[in-house]
Amino acid sequence: MVKQELSIFWFRRDLRLKDNHGLFKALTAGNKVLGLFIFDKEILDKLPAKDARVQFIHQELLKIKAELEEIGSSLIVRYGRVDEVWQDLRSEFTIKSVFANRDYESYAIARDKKIYYFLEEQGIPFKAYKDHVIFEKNEVVKDDGKPYVVYTPYMKRYKQLLTEAHLKVHLSESEKENFIKTEALPFPVLAEMGFQEFPFQYPDMEFPTKIIQNYHEQRDIPAIKGTSRLSLHLRFGTISIRALAKHAIAENDKYFNELIWRDFYQSIIYHFPHSERESFRREYDAIEWENNSDHFEKWCAGKTGYPLVDAGMRELNETGFMHNRVRMVVASFLTKHLLIDWRWGENYFAEKLLDYELASNVGGWQWAAGSGVDAAPYFRVFNPSLQMDKFDPEKLYIKKWVPEFGTSQYPKPIVDHKEARLRAIARYKQTLKPD
Repeated sequence: MVKQELSIFWFRRDLRLKDNHGLFKALTAGNKVLGLFIFDKEILDKLPAKDARVQFIHQELLKIKAELEEIGSSLIVRYGRVDEVWQDLRSEFTIKSVFANRDYESYAIARDKKIYYFLEEQGIPFKAYKDHVIFEKNEVVKDDGKPYVVYTPYMKRYKQLLTEAHLKVHLSESEKENFIKTEALPFPVLAEMGFQEFPFQYPDMEFPTKIIQNYHEQRDIPAIKGTSRLSLHLRFGTISIRALAKHAIAENDKYFNELIWRDFYQSIIYHFPHSERESFRREYDAIEWENNSDHFEKWCAGKTGYPLVDAGMRELNETGFMHNRVRMVVASFLTKHLLIDWRWGENYFAEKLLDYELASNVGGWQWAAGSGVDAAPYFRVFNPSLQMDKFDPEKLYIKKWVPEFGTSQYPKPIVDHKEARLRAIARYKQTLKPD
């Protein structure tokens, strides 16, 4: 067991040694550093035994541990309640300071506050840094200091403020010498935490230059690989947002704008934490949803009778991924055609998406429902059949995921598009513009 004085760097959604801001700060602060990751029991206990995201985190931590052991250090990995783990660590190690990168979701903010005060009582400073985004908190705001709630002016201001300094790489090879020397530390297997290992194909982490160069032309076509598929790596920080932004700026402004959307939604969650579970536009919470459980089950299973919706849901269920254009269509279908509360869909995506990130997922769902920032107006209802004809005209995507399409085995539509559209508009109008 390590007895000497040390600093701890707490890995969370930043699973990499390269270009890690908080880790850089820890390694240059004076004390030797030992890395830590906590499998949070309060989060993991709600997940199924086969969860590809937990397995992904586990395998990435094994890579970090191996890399650290090559230079004579190791990684603390624990499973338990976060506060209890920190109590144990305090008694096991001579901790002089703790470093981490900031998280902007309400659960993470509350967790970090609790640990901050616990460490403060022990005389241990807890310092957190910006790493997950390019701009945070009040760095991109209006002239009056208020946060932007419309994307385009946010994006323009963002680009005005962006400098090379914001894209600076943190951490060089020489700084790794400041990791503490220690024997290999225990590492829990998945089974110890109640999870099963299973074969799963994760998206590659390499930057797909050709795909990004053609992104503006191909990003809406679900049958081809026209998007980077890097969202999983951004979610868990196996790739640096700064490195990705540098690539994007050099290759395709449209792709860079999508990265800015990500920061925008993080800003919204930070400034308006109520929007995590309530409508950003509070009047939308008065909508009388149908919440038909049979319709919801058919939507989840990809058996609505609308091929593009069904293909998207089946792709999600099998791979943990869904093409972004299709995400908009299935979200619109659930909230408008079926009049099912957007939170039902958001929760389902939270269970299934490999790249699930609360801020972007809530932002996307509220955009579709009309209840969020810069949202689609309530009277805009995607026609899933026209969307299919426009973005999958040869039915390549449909045939891959809905092989029974065009046969007697394929179900009839569970609602009529025209009737569902009129019902949705009337219901929204009744709530939002009462007589």
